[in-house]
Amino acid sequence: MWEEVLTFAAVGFAAQLVDGAIGMAYGVTSSSVLLSLGVPPATTSACVHAAETFTTAASGVSHWRFGNIDFRLLRRLAIPGMIGGAAGAYLLTNLDGALIKPYISAYLLVIGVYILIRALRGVKERTDEPKHVAPLGLFGGFVDSIGGGGWGPIVTTSLIGQGTTPRIVIGTVSLAEFFVTATISATFLFTIGLDLFPIILGLVIGGVLAAPLAAFVARHLPAKVIMLMVGTVIVGLSLRTIIMSL
Repeated sequence: MWEEVLTFAAVGFAAQLVDGAIGMAYGVTSSSVLLSLGVPPATTSACVHAAETFTTAASGVSHWRFGNIDFRLLRRLAIPGMIGGAAGAYLLTNLDGALIKPYISAYLLVIGVYILIRALRGVKERTDEPKHVAPLGLFGGFVDSIGGGGWGPIVTTSLIGQGTTPRIVIGTVSLAEFFVTATISATFLFTIGLDLFPIILGLVIGGVLAAPLAAFVARHLPAKVIMLMVGTVIVGLSLRTIIMSL
């Protein structure tokens, strides 16, 4: 048991370090490992989101302490995200989430390329509030629960693409994710239950340890560097999903 815990602690640490620094990839990374080991999609999503309830709390507090949170944006994201997450988790118990992944990945690929272009042309941050936040949160929460990951890639990518300050986006999206993952986990708990506790424990330990370091990185990296990292990661993950689906 403890060998499994240590293995998944390493997975959780690496996934949270990336996620907390650039606002995405914890769920995608962790889910990829579990699915490759033969864990069913619904159980995979349940385990990942159970672990993320703890790691996103640690990440959110860390970002708050480094001044990376916009609380107005947080409210606009978290509530619709929770609704979308609960709906997706409920549907996943009777739906093959792999069917919609290629379409989501195609959308993310376009956004990722757009962010790379913006970063290379020069970052011009906006001072006005981002638009369409509630529909974005609803969609991001739904896709996150269906695919075992996707909140960060969809929400972070879209908000940075609009020109919102990258570190504020990353911090706020990370804290909002706590409320979304807690809702998704509760939905799974009442539908299929939670199993595979060594995996959940390992992901939690690794993620909590990495959260403060990741928030520090997000605070001090230049906006252009963060945008280049976000764009590169999202393009790579999207291409991988599309190719594996063909």
